[in-house]
Amino acid sequence: METIFYPVVVLLVLFLISAIKVVKEYERMVVFRLGRLIGAKGPGLVFVIPLVDRTTRISMRIVTLDVPTQDVITRDNVTTSVNAVVYYRVVDPNKAMVNVEDYRFATAQLAQTTLRSVAGQAELDELLAEREKLNQLIQKILDEATDPWGIKVTAVEIKDVNIPEGLQKAISRQATAERERRAIIVQAEGEKQAAEKLAEAAAILNSQEGAMYIRLLRTLPEIASQQGSMIAFPLPVELRHLFPMKQEVSKAKE
Repeated sequence: METIFYPVVVLLVLFLISAIKVVKEYERMVVFRLGRLIGAKGPGLVFVIPLVDRTTRISMRIVTLDVPTQDVITRDNVTTSVNAVVYYRVVDPNKAMVNVEDYRFATAQLAQTTLRSVAGQAELDELLAEREKLNQLIQKILDEATDPWGIKVTAVEIKDVNIPEGLQKAISRQATAERERRAIIVQAEGEKQAAEKLAEAAAILNSQEGAMYIRLLRTLPEIASQQGSMIAFPLPVELRHLFPMKQEVSKAKE
């Protein structure tokens, strides 16, 4: 009797051990019973029937997918290469197991083709200056395509846009020329404003009798403060009549 009892106990213990599964907080366990989907279980303790149930663990955490470099020809016929990174997570484990054979591989392939398609429909300037718009477009396309698989694409980032060296030099020269053009425009605007202010000041001085001479007299002390300076300036016609009066006064004193 004992020879039968102990093996039965051992088998029962092994059965119970294999029937109890521990599912972590970030996991779900999809259970198939005799080929039929039972559903996603967890987290915590999950009881299954050994030899009858088939289980698969699926992580619910965000997955980082590095999209390899893709060679593309942009809409303006520029050959370039781009790469990106995609962030996604499983939101429906049942769909991820039933609707697609390998959701990781399928998502990776879809990300590559979508990146090539979007980059090929954009111009080079858009790839360089409007990455955020292209990121959102790629994310929207991927999210809609992977929704039947129970996948949620949370973010897409284009990392590098590689262009030929000759084109890089041409873009650099174009940027330099653009900066020089802006500098010339700013300088011309400054000179224009200065000329307008000088013209306004000259008009004000000309409109006020004696204002120009007062300005001239105020400037003389600044010039005279420089040692060894000889000052010569024309005498205004309006002031010349003062000198004959000074000569007559001198003769009267004699």
